Amino acid sequence: MHIWVASQDIADGLSDLPDGLPPLRCSVYDGTGPLPGPPEEVEVWVPPLIPVPDLPGLLRRMSGLRLVQTVTAGVEPYLPHMPGHAVLCNARGVHDAGTAEWAAGAMIAVLREFPGFAAAQARGEWTYHHTGVLADSTVLIVGYGSIGEALERRLEGFEVEIVRVARAARPGVHGQDELPALLPAADVVVLLVPATPDTAGLVDAEFLAAMKDGALLVNAARGSVVDADALVAELGTGRLRAALDVAPVEPLPPGHPLWTAPGVFITPHVAGSTPASVRRIRKMVREQVIRYLAGESLANMITGHY
Repeated sequence: MHIWVASQDIADGLSDLPDGLPPLRCSVYDGTGPLPGPPEEVEVWVPPLIPVPDLPGLLRRMSGLRLVQTVTAGVEPYLPHMPGHAVLCNARGVHDAGTAEWAAGAMIAVLREFPGFAAAQARGEWTYHHTGVLADSTVLIVGYGSIGEALERRLEGFEVEIVRVARAARPGVHGQDELPALLPAADVVVLLVPATPDTAGLVDAEFLAAMKDGALLVNAARGSVVDADALVAELGTGRLRAALDVAPVEPLPPGHPLWTAPGVFITPHVAGSTPASVRRIRKMVREQVIRYLAGESLANMITGHY
């Protein structure tokens, strides 16, 4: 079996599979440079973090493809182009720690005004003043899945109230249709939803207007979830603040109004880019390939939009 993987680290994790499995031929393709061989021969593909050039065209050429195992939880670049002879699996769980840690750190950084103090330090200014605080806040987690659970665990010591929202209601978790009633009470709104047709533009002018004065929007989901023009307009009033790890276009181009909007803290989609994620990706791919070679049921198979 021929497999393409996104990095040498992943390839190294497949170098000593258990005895008794079919032989494996592994090639590294990180999305740059020439293809490592005929795509028609590839049976399993682990694509890189950033989608490769002409992804639809490459998938059309992969006539022998049976499994695409992404290294991301989001699969929106692949869903519209998956051939009928292959299954798609995502990396649910591997980025939970990094993304939850980023979300917790981002909300503390903005509420305690760390970016402003860092800028003052660079100017050599002692800018003493009171700041906001996370304690006693209501944190609304929109998209309460495995990352939301990881975030809640990390917030347990911060003396906050957690309100959980998912696509459909379940015990202890509100449905997405309840958001209009929940937003006005939230001090922090954290977005962790997947990018689907249902979540595109979820955070629009009406959503933002429903948030309480002084609230913080934290987007660790996808840029498509937020109407960027509406967010820029709302930030311009000074009524809300935002922490964004994702953008409507990535990289966010110079001159985009989000760069200079007041009250926004931006990082370049780094929430899941950590050594923990690298270790967990390697382990996840190894376990998935073993399942595939052994003819066992695969983990994290995608059905429908997600």
